Amino acid sequence: MKKIILTAVAVLAFGFANAQEKGFTKGDLFISGAVGVSSVKTGDVKESELNITPKVGYFATENIAVGATIGYTSLKETNDFGDDQKTTAFGFGVFGRYYATPASDFSFFGELGVNYATAKFDDGIDGTEDGKANGFNVAVAPGVSYFISKHFAFEASIGVLSYGSVKPDADGAEATNSFELGLGLDDLTLGLVYKF
Repeated sequence: MKKIILTAVAVLAFGFANAQEKGFTKGDLFISGAVGVSSVKTGDVKESELNITPKVGYFATENIAVGATIGYTSLKETNDFGDDQKTTAFGFGVFGRYYATPASDFSFFGELGVNYATAKFDDGIDGTEDGKANGFNVAVAPGVSYFISKHFAFEASIGVLSYGSVKPDADGAEATNSFELGLGLDDLTLGLVYKF
């Protein structure tokens, strides 16, 4: 009887220790990121886009992670006249996440982010001046993470509720303010997380 109880305790302890290997705990540091690539062609008009958004985060409490992100976007569109219009944007931001069950393999989270970006536009026409713009946005998005091993997890986020403002870098230019609620598949972000 004593051996059975000791064996049961050992199995439970081993199972509990393995369960704690996955997921997040206070003090964990992680990196994540997403890469987006798209290409669309309609007639002679062709559009291609590349997005890269790495993040680094730290669990300040058992459920709350804070971090920073940088971003790069390159968009190229060839119009009906064969002109290549290019947009390049760089940005950075901060975020906070609340995880519902951070210590488990599977957890829902809500993210609040504040971002700033600067962009450069080239209309592809010789003799015209390139445009520049600066902007910021505040966004809230739900997401989910799923650990596939001790250090790696997939994460997905769909939908966004955001407010943004973009102002061209030109004399007398006015800012364009926008409010967005996105729930389509084009608002789906998939990423990979590495926990140190």
